Amino acid sequence: MADLNELTAFAAVARLRSFRKAALERGVSASALSHALRALEERLGVRLLNRTTRSVTPTQAGQQLLARLEPAMREIGDALRDLSTLQDEPAGRLRLNVPRPAARLLLAPMLAGFVARHPRVQVEVVTDDGMIDIVRDGYDAGIRFGEQVAADMIAVPVGAPQPFVVVASPAYLATHGAPAAPRELLAHACIGRRFPSGRQYAWEFEQDGEAVSIAVAGPLVFDDDELMLRAARDGAGLAYVYAADARADIAAGRLACVLEDWCPRPSRYFLYYPGRRQMPAALRAFVDMLRAGG
Repeated sequence: MADLNELTAFAAVARLRSFRKAALERGVSASALSHALRALEERLGVRLLNRTTRSVTPTQAGQQLLARLEPAMREIGDALRDLSTLQDEPAGRLRLNVPRPAARLLLAPMLAGFVARHPRVQVEVVTDDGMIDIVRDGYDAGIRFGEQVAADMIAVPVGAPQPFVVVASPAYLATHGAPAAPRELLAHACIGRRFPSGRQYAWEFEQDGEAVSIAVAGPLVFDDDELMLRAARDGAGLAYVYAADARADIAAGRLACVLEDWCPRPSRYFLYYPGRRQMPAALRAFVDMLRAGG
């Protein structure tokens, strides 16, 4: 008969499709996890995972077991987390899934103060720019722009709205000129942004109620804001970045803004979490901090 630890280990590997990722999540070695899963399969007399050098996928039997295990494990997790609501002081792990810009610009400045006030809470921040199911993937809460938050989630604003700017180096603008309207970007080298989904971002603009999206092109495409800023400073082209990230470079004259009259209204990040009758005490303390303004 399998014990709960073996079953949760199997569920982690099957969900993440990786021994390495599951081992990191559980804080054990990948080889230990592999040996445990082989022992579980031998004890049950059925193969649960197909393994190759490049991939790990559940067999049909593994898929059936995972489908039955995940709801039960969520119930067990919820039951254990609900116990923390009975404590006078928040304690335990608070697991957050956050886009890298939000982690850098909004969360980082407030985390030290939060853990100082709540020393029995361990905050784990996983940076991920993609869209995920926080319940399925074992997070207490996530942060995304408001329009990306599902309607059935409870959402709490985090920090100030985050405006974007279009920037380039003075040297680039001296050579190529500055665009006066968004459509003129089609004649410029633009540093692209690729989402985890594979889609490349079409730069968004707005003026006097007119919204425009431009599918820009250029020699460089990144999924990282720091690399975009570095390329823009080096004169590779125009970049569409968070204003907060570019502020120091603009003040120092390393970058200059263009199309300022066309920049859209700033978007706002929200912390979101599933509505439950009993909220974990650590999450409640974090939400209270956000509502109090950090």
